[in-house]
Amino acid sequence: MQTMPLLEVRDLKTHFFLDEGTVRAVDGVSFDIRSGVVLGVVGESGCGKSVLARSIMRIVRPPGRTIEGRITYDRGMRRGAAGDFVDLAQMPIDGSEIRDIRGSEITMIFQEPMVSFSPVHTIGFQIIEGILQHETDISKDEARNRAVEILRRVGIPNPESRIDQYPFSLSGGMRQRCMIAMALASDPNLLIADEPTTALDVTTQAQILELMAELQREFGMAMMLITHNLGVVAQMAEEVIVMYLGKIVEWTDIDTLFDDPKHPYTAELLKSIPRLRREGQAERLTAIAGSVPSPYVRPSGCPFHPRCPQAVAGLCDVREPELVQVGERHVVSCLLYSDGASNGAAEMETE
Repeated sequence: MQTMPLLEVRDLKTHFFLDEGTVRAVDGVSFDIRSGVVLGVVGESGCGKSVLARSIMRIVRPPGRTIEGRITYDRGMRRGAAGDFVDLAQMPIDGSEIRDIRGSEITMIFQEPMVSFSPVHTIGFQIIEGILQHETDISKDEARNRAVEILRRVGIPNPESRIDQYPFSLSGGMRQRCMIAMALASDPNLLIADEPTTALDVTTQAQILELMAELQREFGMAMMLITHNLGVVAQMAEEVIVMYLGKIVEWTDIDTLFDDPKHPYTAELLKSIPRLRREGQAERLTAIAGSVPSPYVRPSGCPFHPRCPQAVAGLCDVREPELVQVGERHVVSCLLYSDGASNGAAEMETE
């Protein structure tokens, strides 16, 4: 295993300062992403997954702001010489240093393929522009040839002609393939995929996920896969973090998550997965009680306690749990495991 992570996030806080109040979208998050590993990020809508991704990319705009924490990225791994660390959280969001990294070494597939491209420029123009932005020593013809090749690798038929088409002339699945091509054009170290199959039909979703898995293995890059679909996580990820109301409640490998979930929220998410049953064995789907609280009125104590079937009155509604280690590369934020446990965020080091 790698002794050092490619990306190390510690105590990250990104808040939105609105007239209605402060939204703590990401509230003290700590985790690592190792080189070549697929990390799944799951949780209900409104739990801070997309804001976490945007915080890493440094594209959170006012009224949002990263107010605390470190995002330590090892730029040396791109050159095969680990140890060149930079803190992305300290870089100005429009500075030249973060622009050199964003879109080149760390890239992102956004949630909605229908609106992620500019409608007034061709697909090729937008891919070529990104290549030329980060590689000034190649010509436009060389950049175009690379764009054609990457479109071919993601399964776009007739890429020599498709490259000059506008986004509106492509289907949702084709646009998503083009978005993947744009993200991979600079051979990134880390690809962040935010709900990459949103708004696509089931067949196209399966094709896109298969393509992403194949390309991840081919490029050898790390991937941060954001989704609310645990089936996708089971298919793609090696490690998983579970988020709730801006915090990580559990972080472990994929097998442990499904075989031995520790946090009640994780257990409830797993229970809510639809299952195939034989004829005559129909059952109602299990749903998690209640809903994610308003970001303006956060519960005291554990943020999940109003919905938790194992909540202890006078404890869970008063004390806020910290991440503690409960096994090898397994941490959980729950008072059921707090006594006698040490802080686990820093303990999740690679061997």
